[in-house]
Amino acid sequence: MINYKSTNIEGLDIFYREAGKTTKPTMVLFHGFPSASHMFRDLIPELQNDFHLIAPDYPGFGQSSSPDHEEFLYTFDHIAEIMEKFLDKIEVNNFYMFVFDYGAPIGFRIASKYPKKILGIISQNGNIYKQGLGKKWEVRKDYWENPTLEKREGYRNAFAPDTIIGQYKHGTKEGSVSPDGYTLDIAYTKTQDYAERQLDLIFDYQNNIKKYPIFQKYLRANIPKLIAIWGKNDPSFIPSGAEAFKIDNPNTEVALLDTGHFPLETHSKITAELIKQYFIK
Repeated sequence: MINYKSTNIEGLDIFYREAGKTTKPTMVLFHGFPSASHMFRDLIPELQNDFHLIAPDYPGFGQSSSPDHEEFLYTFDHIAEIMEKFLDKIEVNNFYMFVFDYGAPIGFRIASKYPKKILGIISQNGNIYKQGLGKKWEVRKDYWENPTLEKREGYRNAFAPDTIIGQYKHGTKEGSVSPDGYTLDIAYTKTQDYAERQLDLIFDYQNNIKKYPIFQKYLRANIPKLIAIWGKNDPSFIPSGAEAFKIDNPNTEVALLDTGHFPLETHSKITAELIKQYFIK
């Protein structure tokens, strides 16, 4: 059974899904863009007998508070700080960490700061290596180095319905992706100030890449048990990013799945089985 809850952090309502017995090891599920915790709707039932699961929505995403971008700093540093306080508030001290897309720079900020809290890591298309950046990032690099209002406005197409649907379906087999996830994501783009807060995060993403060496240093120093379960047809974060974990962490296993950017849409059962085999069996 999944419970749907919220708690107040610095005046923000942070929504989260919780499942499994608290006597089991906790796993925190950090979602990506343009999604929210609903992306774990099929994975949670597969893992709830073996883990205590917590899946929050970040500020500005899903069912959590979405303050105006002129009143709230939409940066990855700030969101990670809110997530730290969220975990403290609900008394999660030690946990496995599942990171996807935006969840990787958020989760690895927390892991780098509190390495003893991390029991193990599942990275699903959650990149922390330059080797894992697809071709689109070259264009973004130009924007970051030479920012203009015109270039910022150009990124509004990242929230267009066709773009979001393409993120879900690219690299997948015809008819294998349910419309549920992308339909809800598209609905969230219609909320007030959505584009502006997401455009702030697109610009700030450059600071994630600058922190890659810090994240990699954390892996070398702590060698956490890690499995990279990757949609190998993802054009944003390519399979080289999964393999790169082995450079800094010999305690790494890689599983490449024949799917795209959102592996849980097509391979939730396989993902769950790989997690259980690696961390439990």
